[in-house]
Amino acid sequence: MSAELKIASAPGRRAAWALRLSIASLAPSLLLPVALAPMSHAFPAQAVPAQAASAQSASVSASIVQVEQVSPTWSDILVASPSMQRTIRVHVLHPAHSSPRPTFYLLDGNEASEVRSDWITKTDIVDFAASKDVNVVLPAGGEASYYTDWQRPDPELGVNMWETFLTDELPPLIDGFFHGNGRDAIGGISMGGQAALTLASRHPGRYDATVAISACPLVAQQPYQDSVRAGIASRGGNATNMWGQRDDPAWFAHDPSMNLDGLRGTEIYLYAGSGLPGVHEQGFDQSGLATILVGGPIEAAASLCTVDFAARLAGAGIPAMVDLRPTGTHSWPYWQDALRSAWPTVESALR
Repeated sequence: MSAELKIASAPGRRAAWALRLSIASLAPSLLLPVALAPMSHAFPAQAVPAQAASAQSASVSASIVQVEQVSPTWSDILVASPSMQRTIRVHVLHPAHSSPRPTFYLLDGNEASEVRSDWITKTDIVDFAASKDVNVVLPAGGEASYYTDWQRPDPELGVNMWETFLTDELPPLIDGFFHGNGRDAIGGISMGGQAALTLASRHPGRYDATVAISACPLVAQQPYQDSVRAGIASRGGNATNMWGQRDDPAWFAHDPSMNLDGLRGTEIYLYAGSGLPGVHEQGFDQSGLATILVGGPIEAAASLCTVDFAARLAGAGIPAMVDLRPTGTHSWPYWQDALRSAWPTVESALR
């Protein structure tokens, strides 16, 4: 008997999206027609703080070198990362109390800023998290990095050892300083959504839930690898420095669709819009038109890739909540809405 996918319904939508699709109703292989390129420009990179100079080797433990208390429920920490060879700013939205609670790591897209997470600047995540009994951890930075460990430094993007930072160095600090109870989830949008699935598949049992919003979880095969390479090149980087030449085994080792067993037992939420204008494109000013013309095709491509990945999950008997919307572009207003739709999956998994 084939596995089934749960299709989420959007509140207020007239169409009956609350149905179950069997694997037979999903195309087994769909092409990604355009690269999942970014839509906005990143903030200028900060100079490396002096504290990072002492973090020279991965044998040295990461440490919190500074805490900035923004509010009773928002702290910024500066983490000296031995693997990254610099200090990383991490926003932590947390309950005011000191009782143990789970943690939700949330990643940015291709143009992630080292100054402040786009989740902070472009959504209402601060207000949203204030009512949740969860640490919401938002690393700043990771532009075009796929939040992975690169094989070598890139002349433009520098040293990227994000997998080590996110899975080894940062969690003990969050759990120790912000009372984490060891139950974690991870998610992200676009590039960050793909990375969330990759990290979860490569570290089975590390995360209780993973959320991929407007992402393309496939990276190794064509045309998906071309999309990854184009996204990194759009920020001046070279993907060969990340996972090697096109046939390097590292591409397949970091492709969630090639490592599905690593996702067994993890609650999975996948979201994608159709690419058609929706509720957030009511005004046709210059900005709105650009979102439609650029963000529309990108989101349509993400949707096709999401359907492809969902079919592979179903074929492997791995359940997933698949939220496919009839409208929606590759843009932050929809991602803010998607986080709310994803939250029941995250909250249930972290209990």
